[in-house]
Amino acid sequence: MSGDAVKWNKRASMLYAVGIWTMLGTYGYYRYQHRNDPPVEMPKEEEDTRPNVKTIKTSHVSTTIVYKEDFVPYSTRFLNLFRPTTNSSSGCEDDEK
Repeated sequence: MSGDAVKWNKRASMLYAVGIWTMLGTYGYYRYQHRNDPPVEMPKEEEDTRPNVKTIKTSHVSTTIVYKEDFVPYSTRFLNLFRPTTNSSSGCEDDEK
């Protein structure tokens, strides 16, 4: 039984070594082939100032969200189900905005 474990360990080690050397060789090949290529420059995008456009920028990604003209978020729709439909003296008066 220990002979099978040794064979399996050798085969797994060889497979791992072949995979690592293949990955390193491919990386070196592509580095060597593309060493004189100019760097890729991304085109500059203009900022959109429409009120229904929201741009979220992080250090790596810039995401632009364009809402429909009469968009109401689902959270607001859900909360409107639980708000009273009539004005009461105990309710908040900012609901009319």
